[in-house]
Amino acid sequence: MELPILRGERVQLRPLADADRERIIEIRSTEEVAQRWRGDDLDEEFTEDRADEELHQFAIETTDGHVIGMIQFSEEEDPDYRHASIDIFIDPAAHRRGFAADSIATLVNYLFDHRGHHRLVIDPAANNEAAIACYAMVGFKPVGVMRSYERRADGSWSDGLLMDMIDADRQSE
Repeated sequence: MELPILRGERVQLRPLADADRERIIEIRSTEEVAQRWRGDDLDEEFTEDRADEELHQFAIETTDGHVIGMIQFSEEEDPDYRHASIDIFIDPAAHRRGFAADSIATLVNYLFDHRGHHRLVIDPAANNEAAIACYAMVGFKPVGVMRSYERRADGSWSDGLLMDMIDADRQSE
């Protein structure tokens, strides 16, 4: 699928390119992002993710063209369960400035308005209060806690919070 360039109020989402490899790996290597987006070989993961036809990735750029993160989506195509799932990370140096919320809102509008979804999901760690607040600000609602959902670096399991948003909710706001 060829992805468009999406423009938000504070960010531009453009299709992730091979030229973004170094910057994306740099951001994923920061302590704050690595806690949530673990990986053993980030260079290899970058290559594998770029080749995955079911994963659609955008570089998040500020209005001056500086890459500050990545946002991606995947789609469940079964018509009885059709929905899209979103994941995002932002450079900690750009946290708490509204870039994540704008990125998510921009992608949400694209997924509802142009990809024809009626429901979207996102699944932050249950203890990631900042992410949960950000997603709620955009319109996602908690569905429930997924117990022992994700393996941590030390091998233990942590809970995740399933959040969703349906187009009818967005239209009524």
